[in-house]
Amino acid sequence: MNKRTRILSLLIAIALTISACNLPSGSQGEGVSLTAAAQTVEALLSATPAVTNTNTLPPAPAFSATPSFTPLPAFTNTPIPSATSNCNVMEFVTDVNYPDGTVVTPGQNFTKTWRLKNTGTCAWTPSYTIVFSDGASMNGPSTQALVGNVNPGQTIDISVNLTAPATPGDYTGNWRLRDASGVLFGRFYVQIKSQNPAIPTNTFTPVPAAFAVTSVTFSITGTCPNLISYTYSITTNGAGTVNLHRVFSDGGTDTLPVTMTFGAAGVQTSPSNPVYVAPGTTKWTDIYIDSPNHQQFGRATFTCP
Repeated sequence: MNKRTRILSLLIAIALTISACNLPSGSQGEGVSLTAAAQTVEALLSATPAVTNTNTLPPAPAFSATPSFTPLPAFTNTPIPSATSNCNVMEFVTDVNYPDGTVVTPGQNFTKTWRLKNTGTCAWTPSYTIVFSDGASMNGPSTQALVGNVNPGQTIDISVNLTAPATPGDYTGNWRLRDASGVLFGRFYVQIKSQNPAIPTNTFTPVPAAFAVTSVTFSITGTCPNLISYTYSITTNGAGTVNLHRVFSDGGTDTLPVTMTFGAAGVQTSPSNPVYVAPGTTKWTDIYIDSPNHQQFGRATFTCP
């Protein structure tokens, strides 16, 4: 119920009350009373100003049947740039010498050599250098220029002169390449053990070879049918005494052994021994070493046509 309706109800009630008090009773009086009350209410309503409802709602926003749509910007997949370019790229190939863990005497000078490969797209020129990076420098140079050009796909052997630290221990020195613009790339290293050589706990003293005759040779002079002579030479590997005897083709032999004494390894030759060989015959002489070898050594053969 709004405010105007409440006021109207109140005025009707007041008008009825007044009419009932001032007019005679009876049905005719009740009609007159109602008529008077209605006239009174009408007068009051005309005299009472209309109440204006000030509680108004804000106008509804305009609505478009077709909603507006603003498209999002298109997504572009921008690749993340690589940490290094393809220009200067190095591949370690091998340690040419002094592989990792090589034992080097403290204070020893040595030359370390690496084999590197240019796997980039730019040529390495003498304006490129190798640079000591970190670790143990081992008295090496801080920088050293390349000695020539290294085109993409080619390899190069790089050497530096180093000195093993005087204090025993394990040492590693890291090196890099640097281009003409000062940009560092690649990495390679030297790793050694600086220590004194181990002292062997067991020493081996070689046992000298046993004294022995190592060869017997003959020398024959003269021509057939004249008298022929020969000598024999005995070679030993050290100092000692040689006992030998001869055996002849006619079945004869030395009744007493021949003795030769050597003060050191060397050769001794017998005196000349004559042999008569008749035409159309052949003779021979064998040498037997009784000691130290106990074996036959060679035969001299004499033939006369």
